[in-house]
Amino acid sequence: MKEFQLIEQFFTNRGQKRRDVTLGIGDDCALVQPCEGKVIAISCDTLVEGVHFFADMPAKALGYKSLAANLSDLAAMGAEPAWMTLALSLPEVDEKWLEQFSLGLFEAAEYYGVALIGGDTTRGPKCINITIHGQVPEKKALKRSGANIGDWVFVTGTLGDSALGLDILTGDKQVAEEDKAYLINRHYYPTPRVLAGHALRGLASSAIDLSDGLSSDLGHILKASHVGAVIELDSLPLSEQLTNNVDQQQALAYALTGGEDYELLFTVPESQRGAIATALLHAGVKFARIGQICAGDKLKFTLNGEPFKSEFKGFKHF
Repeated sequence: MKEFQLIEQFFTNRGQKRRDVTLGIGDDCALVQPCEGKVIAISCDTLVEGVHFFADMPAKALGYKSLAANLSDLAAMGAEPAWMTLALSLPEVDEKWLEQFSLGLFEAAEYYGVALIGGDTTRGPKCINITIHGQVPEKKALKRSGANIGDWVFVTGTLGDSALGLDILTGDKQVAEEDKAYLINRHYYPTPRVLAGHALRGLASSAIDLSDGLSSDLGHILKASHVGAVIELDSLPLSEQLTNNVDQQQALAYALTGGEDYELLFTVPESQRGAIATALLHAGVKFARIGQICAGDKLKFTLNGEPFKSEFKGFKHF
């Protein structure tokens, strides 16, 4: 199968159709028409076989997760998903793999209203690169740099499930049979918190998505905002499926360093705590308060009200 046949069969005229796409796949560039009063949010993410996913990862899950990881970046900025481009490198054309990959990709794209407007395919090591574009009202984008002393720190969902799911897949952990599917699916099919991101606009002072682990990702907010934080480890939201299968120390390690939860971590002024609760309730997203922003530049932890020295570090790309 040649390149243009591959594109035609698996990626052209599939997925979401948007009226703001005036020219899609098939030309040298795509043409889109942004909404008046909104700015464009752009993010790019690369997944490399052997680094970000195993060779035997189901193609449908990989297609879904490739887009979900990008959508999570938009969610962290409070942006509305709109368009994406896909660059796909493959060692050979595997039609069965491509059909399943594109099925997972477009399942996520249709649910979140994203149109595929272009990209590239080439021969090489298996690698997926997606550039996602979204729109956010002017001056409403969430940033990492707005946290202030006294703000409360929150997270959506539960933490650590994806990392435990990965350890199940590698054979490093054995869990109860009734919990296995849930934990693996949390790794394969994360939920980008797009609606929560919309709800946080105008209320949260800063936000980031949890891709590399809470310790690392919160550190980005602290650095950008020139503040410190105290995190109450006994307030971290942990699923029953996680706590049923590991001890407290392991659970904390998964929650703080596991990564790929794709939940949102955000800070909120005291004056907006009630509004945040109402907004996220309407968005149908569970959330938990886990700490507070403080003076200085250090990330500190407490456990049962006592200082806790943590050596937990999140994922490092290099």
